[in-house]
Amino acid sequence: MASPLHRLAAAIAAISLSLFLVACGGDPAGQGPQDMPTPEVTVVRLEARPLTLTRELPGRTHPYLVAEVRPQVSGIIAKQLFVEGSRVKSGEALYQLDDATYRADVTSARAALARAQALAESARLSAERIGKLAEIEAVSAQENENAIAARRQAEAEVAVARAALDNASIRLGYARISSPIDGRIGKSSVTQGALVTANQQAALATVQTLDPIHVDLTQSSSELLELRRSLAEGRLSRGDEAMPVTILLEDGSEFPQQGTLKFSEVTVDPSTGSYALRVEVPNPDHVLMPGMYVRAVLGAGVRNDAVLVPQRGIARDPKGNTTAMVVGADGVVEQREVVVSRTIGDQWLVESGLADGDRVVIEGLQKIQPGAQVNATEVTNTATGRE
Repeated sequence: MASPLHRLAAAIAAISLSLFLVACGGDPAGQGPQDMPTPEVTVVRLEARPLTLTRELPGRTHPYLVAEVRPQVSGIIAKQLFVEGSRVKSGEALYQLDDATYRADVTSARAALARAQALAESARLSAERIGKLAEIEAVSAQENENAIAARRQAEAEVAVARAALDNASIRLGYARISSPIDGRIGKSSVTQGALVTANQQAALATVQTLDPIHVDLTQSSSELLELRRSLAEGRLSRGDEAMPVTILLEDGSEFPQQGTLKFSEVTVDPSTGSYALRVEVPNPDHVLMPGMYVRAVLGAGVRNDAVLVPQRGIARDPKGNTTAMVVGADGVVEQREVVVSRTIGDQWLVESGLADGDRVVIEGLQKIQPGAQVNATEVTNTATGRE
């Protein structure tokens, strides 16, 4: 018969054996690793479709037209005929100079014309009389020729006097300084009583046309080369030349009016390595003002078979290599090496490694590894946003 001491030792040995089996992975219920549940993952099915690629560029706004108002004759400012900051029309009077001298010049030129016309009439009548006398040889041929020359000289004097009158009238008209364009006028640099001179350096005021308005952009020449290379290789196709341009304001909001690309410069700035583009934007409410910093979203081209993958479905290792977990038709996970180029909203644009119809894991990545069997729940892949 076993002693109590022997029974105690046997119990301790049995407990130690049970603990050892548990530590070694034993399962008292008889369930092994092969009986673990299949991991659940969420996948998106990729779809190739046409996609307009865009580029966001910085720029500044500039007036559509700018006219600096300067006097063409000298004089004293008698009246300022506009309100600073108001809209003016082409031909609308802005300043009135003291024009007494110019009116006197017009009167004098008109009188000189009248005298020249009277002399021309006298010379004409004299030439006609001498001409009749010359026909009957009552006067010499020399006298007839002198009369004809005197008539022609008098007619030339009339033309000179008429030109002088026109010139005086033009100078009188310049005494009333008008706006050369439609637009909004700024502040006046002179006041009533100021002396201004013809073609002076300082402008009296500036008129700017702000509807429409220009947005001048800059783009790297390297981006232009890449775009041309993509077009040449057939990876991109040229979109609509009249593709609208979206303007983003300084606070990030979107300007309601769409712009149109007017031209791109043909010369690269050697100091910056960029070239200029100009966009024309309707600006009926004058929200855009000259000198504002904006950003413009332009269409760069169309990728006819673009494949987008959510960013959370792409992993990047310390060396910068990108991979994705793809679930095959048999439910087995495969790791793919992927090349992506740019972001479109919250998605990557795929260059290689993934294709139309592939199912990429976006949730449950921490529970799987290559070669694992999974249960995949498919969700719709939505590509929104811009670069």
